[in-house]
Amino acid sequence: MTDSRPAQRYRFGVFEVDAISGELRRQGTRVKLNRQPFQVLRMLLERPGELLSREEIAQELWPEGTFVDYEHGVNSAVNRIREALGDKAGNSRFVETLARRGYRFVAPVERIVLNDNHFATLPDSAAAIEPIPTPAQPASRFSRRILASPEELPHASYPVVQALFILFQFIYLGFYVGALANLAEIEDLLSPLQRSSQILTLMIVTAAILIPVRAFILSAMFFHAPEADKTVLKIWPFLLVADELWSLAPFLLLHHINYGLALACTTLLVYSPFAQRSLILMGAGGADPKKLSGR
Repeated sequence: MTDSRPAQRYRFGVFEVDAISGELRRQGTRVKLNRQPFQVLRMLLERPGELLSREEIAQELWPEGTFVDYEHGVNSAVNRIREALGDKAGNSRFVETLARRGYRFVAPVERIVLNDNHFATLPDSAAAIEPIPTPAQPASRFSRRILASPEELPHASYPVVQALFILFQFIYLGFYVGALANLAEIEDLLSPLQRSSQILTLMIVTAAILIPVRAFILSAMFFHAPEADKTVLKIWPFLLVADELWSLAPFLLLHHINYGLALACTTLLVYSPFAQRSLILMGAGGADPKKLSGR
């Protein structure tokens, strides 16, 4: 059952809005936001996922009979909100612009109301659209230090992050198929090593497993499967282990390249799973903002 009482606070991502004190905070640190932009942000948080027209915003900001260029005033207020949240109109994580119609808040929002001297947290749904998710942050302190959060990543256009992520998948598919196509050469290369047969078996088994995994990810990306980004983030720990193992793939080419080049390529590939995770958090696999705004 939904609580109809007005919320005192709203929480989304790493941000919290106190409607009583008029404060916006990011992980406890106050973020400067003037009165009118704060009013607009509060209106958006009260109706997450719903269209808020410029006319509705103008009626809230300026009394009836006030002569003002409300189009410019509303646009300016929304721009101030985006600056405070580190958001961008072209790749919105929080405030989405619907051309010639208005704005809506696209991230999941929690309403916090005061109930008998206790705070009650009530989730609000943004089901009117396909929300851009804010993935759960890693629990351990070590993970938080190593892995980037969505707020720490740069903004980039949807086509760029989508294309880069897909390129990574094709690179790994090339490794797997190339290795399986040259088993005799690789077996000869591994023969001086101890347990060479176990290493070769491990390579064959992991390649056979990872080929359909990469094909699944590519299919999800090409056909814009719902919540493809969440799915990839769920299996990312498995991909991390597999990708770190296959970062040694350049050494399988020692018949064609030298040790220095193989080592340089391996060093880059060690970072690859973290780059893929960052691309997902930057929007790869999510809904295309252009398609959303055209609905």
